[in-house]
Amino acid sequence: MKLAYFDDYKLGVVTGDGIVDVMSVVRDIPHLGPADLINGVIARFAEFRPRLEAAARSGKAVPLASVRLRPPLPKPGTIDCMAVNYMEDGTRDAPAPINAFHKSPGAIIGPGDTMVLPDVPASVFEGEAEVAVVIGKRASNVKAADAMQYVFGYMNFIDGSARGLPPSNNVFFQMKSRDTFAPIGPWIVTADEIADPQNLQVRLWNDGVLRQNFNTSDMAHDIKRCIEWATSIHTLEPGDILATGTNHRGLHPFQNGETIEIETEGLGRLSFKVRDDLERKWDKVTRLERQEKGLDPITPQIAGKYAKGKA
Repeated sequence: MKLAYFDDYKLGVVTGDGIVDVMSVVRDIPHLGPADLINGVIARFAEFRPRLEAAARSGKAVPLASVRLRPPLPKPGTIDCMAVNYMEDGTRDAPAPINAFHKSPGAIIGPGDTMVLPDVPASVFEGEAEVAVVIGKRASNVKAADAMQYVFGYMNFIDGSARGLPPSNNVFFQMKSRDTFAPIGPWIVTADEIADPQNLQVRLWNDGVLRQNFNTSDMAHDIKRCIEWATSIHTLEPGDILATGTNHRGLHPFQNGETIEIETEGLGRLSFKVRDDLERKWDKVTRLERQEKGLDPITPQIAGKYAKGKA
């Protein structure tokens, strides 16, 4: 099943190229807003799934092209992001030690929304294509062997980054938790629809040019291990997000006016815009392209505020 919010945050089930309003099925789940509602649906999914499926079969689907899709998880309680969790197409000799960081739930945006680059002296702005795990039930000290029982579903996720902010060694919070730096969607796909989450192709395009193209089989620490490790540190609740990391070789600058699209096998395609009111400029190259020329992988800023030699 594919669950999405649309228009004024009506909950829908996606059926092919259409979406069916299922709010009548779930309206009695206690909630103050759409964030509470979807978390309640996830927590009680076994109870509500038959009714949701029946509503999707009997209800009238409206074309997806005619609605405005919203973030499927408008404000998760927690976003845990795995760090350096890919073998980078075999270029790493060994897995990096397992590691993660928090990202602000307030960073969430959805399909068709805009990532806004802030007025800060970042060396570059990037966005990392990732597969996000959506937690299905309360998870604390979960063993890897049991971890997949705690997965509700999956969705596309972008981890926005403002890199190189001063002072040094004071990085992750101000780099990762900016408003609009966590695009997700276009919907949540329940776990039963994904046969093998460790064999999914992830692609990202910038203005139609393919920039990232990798498979989740390249993860250094698989999803089971990530859940085990994260839940050994703190409890995850229904509707929380665990983003599984990226292959960094295709990372490149995000800049004003660009359209970004991410598509993972089985998870749909998420599209959003980038806006930079300062209209800063970087060369349109990936980290890999720079490395192949023997250059530092991080693309230097070439024009606009904060460019080297400019105020």
